[in-house]
Amino acid sequence: MILVNTDYISGKEFEMLGLVKGSTIQSKHLGKDIAQSFKTLVGGELTSYNEMMNDARAIATKRMVAEAEALNADAIVNIRYASSAIMQGAAEVITYGTAVKFVN
Repeated sequence: MILVNTDYISGKEFEMLGLVKGSTIQSKHLGKDIAQSFKTLVGGELTSYNEMMNDARAIATKRMVAEAEALNADAIVNIRYASSAIMQGAAEVITYGTAVKFVN
């Protein structure tokens, strides 16, 4: 499966199959949430939240690819990511793109 954030793939012609998406809502447990709040006092990277968001993007991408595979797609073009806070220490990540099938 080819994944790109452009609306084309060099050297490939394709037909669009439709929108595919994947999402997840992730949070950290209370202990990590409290530890990260102390980190905001001194500054620096909030590694626990960074890991949480990386995991969330990976899960959302995997779910999007599964939807594309169900359509027998060869690639997903024009991929986009978005995130939003759901509550303190929890975030939703959604990814979406257009599933395509190569014509050659």
